[in-house]
Amino acid sequence: MTILIDQPELGVEAGVNKLDNADNELVLDGGFVVPQTNSFGHTFRDYHVESERQQGVENFYRTNHIYQTYDFVKRMRTEYGKLNKMEMGIWECCELLNDVIDESDPDLDEPQIEHLLQTAEAIRKDYPNEDWMHLTGLIHDLGKVLLHPGFGELPQWAVVGDTFPVGCAFDKSIVHHKYFEENPDYHNSDYNTKYGVYSEGCGLNNVMMSWGHDDYMYLVAKGNNTTLPPAALFIIRYHSFYALHKSGAYRHLMNEEDTENMKWLQIFNKYDLYSKSKVRIDVEKVKPYYLSLIKKVGTTILPGEVKMVNPGFSPSRQFNASASGFF
Repeated sequence: MTILIDQPELGVEAGVNKLDNADNELVLDGGFVVPQTNSFGHTFRDYHVESERQQGVENFYRTNHIYQTYDFVKRMRTEYGKLNKMEMGIWECCELLNDVIDESDPDLDEPQIEHLLQTAEAIRKDYPNEDWMHLTGLIHDLGKVLLHPGFGELPQWAVVGDTFPVGCAFDKSIVHHKYFEENPDYHNSDYNTKYGVYSEGCGLNNVMMSWGHDDYMYLVAKGNNTTLPPAALFIIRYHSFYALHKSGAYRHLMNEEDTENMKWLQIFNKYDLYSKSKVRIDVEKVKPYYLSLIKKVGTTILPGEVKMVNPGFSPSRQFNASASGFF
């Protein structure tokens, strides 16, 4: 299946935020209203403001920054790249996240299925014809099932939080950077320079990122021969890479393809971040749309037999999403 995407104009960040002075809210071009404060009444991604979640979030990042090393990531990618934990459909997986709260997130303490639907629905409002983006919004955080016993029950520090490259210097723009001083790679001359084990313009696909749900879901999509466009895979793998898409760090490692895909990540990031809200999505109301999207695309592009009820595949291909048509 070929998915045609209208590219945003170069030099202009698509969906540019506009300040509505009357309501003091940011409004995206398509009509999605972006709140000025998060669900706790603070600015988004403020990791230092006193709040009920601040200390827990900081403790999370201390542990994360100490243990996310180059060798650790290599081991995790090897182990989880086998894709042999469980078999599960997309919606099943979404429901599995009903009980998952992201301890690294200062902006929301709702179950993760709420965040998935808030993101997807916000995108759907502004980009009604880009169903690949709706699906990307729905699945972008599904890798958080790594917290579930069936997928290894990894600790939160190895699943959630901002991601960053390992194998080169930790940029100072990374949240709670000071805790990297306790990471052995911080003092390793092979890994603590600007380029480390990488080279100028090598491409982010050749850079190892801290291990978590982003990289895992990327491996799952690739391992299931996804037909989602490259921009979707880029979004899935780098949507938590805030040092890059917020602070502009590590651009020296990007190639031309990364630069093109960054346009879509910057669009997606607005919905991923600013759609977080205490306003709950009516799951039963929107569920038929996403199920129909999964079914519609599956029947359109899958060759041969198409099984719509939890279609199976070999144990080496977990996260069975065959019915979506994108995997």
